[in-house]
Amino acid sequence: MASLANRRSIMTLYSNPNCIHCHRVRIVLAEKGINHEVIEVDPDNLPEDLLELNSYGSTPTLVDRDLVLFGSQVIMEYMDERFPHPPLMPVDPVMRARSRLMLHRVEHDWYTLVEEINTKGEKAVAKARKELRESLTMVAPVFAQGAYFMSDDFSLVDCAIIPVLWRLPRYRIELPAEAQVITDYAEALFEREGFQASLSEAEREIRAV
Repeated sequence: MASLANRRSIMTLYSNPNCIHCHRVRIVLAEKGINHEVIEVDPDNLPEDLLELNSYGSTPTLVDRDLVLFGSQVIMEYMDERFPHPPLMPVDPVMRARSRLMLHRVEHDWYTLVEEINTKGEKAVAKARKELRESLTMVAPVFAQGAYFMSDDFSLVDCAIIPVLWRLPRYRIELPAEAQVITDYAEALFEREGFQASLSEAEREIRAV
């Protein structure tokens, strides 16, 4: 595994262009301006070199010289520590723990529903769609507490939330008027240079005019 990793001179990300987990990793790479190569992967036809590096064949998979990482949150936190500027996690241990807890909640509450929308049958999809819309609406007041989610600084939590909001048209979810603050938050973050650079062509088509 190390021999194949060592043949790559720059950081390499194996990424599914439609994968929400891959997307948040690409946002971190772009926000930090990290020199890297993205290898787009068809989940139905995995390349042999990915299977050699990662026996799970999962994406995202990051190769940084002789280091191979998989699991989006593991990769995101590694990049924030490896390239500390700009920081995307608080320095204070208590605030850092709260950020990790929020990342866990986003993944458990929203990414789980996204997975159901993408994979389940019609009734289950309708239920998950309704639950995601209601869950987002319920936390709308939190988005009004700062320029970013529960913070005055852009963070890994924002990197995890933005891909969900970008995909709402694909999920056929329209937020109600009382969640306008989320729509405003999303539109502001969609304009960020890092976010625009993170998008695959497939993701751009979600909101193509």
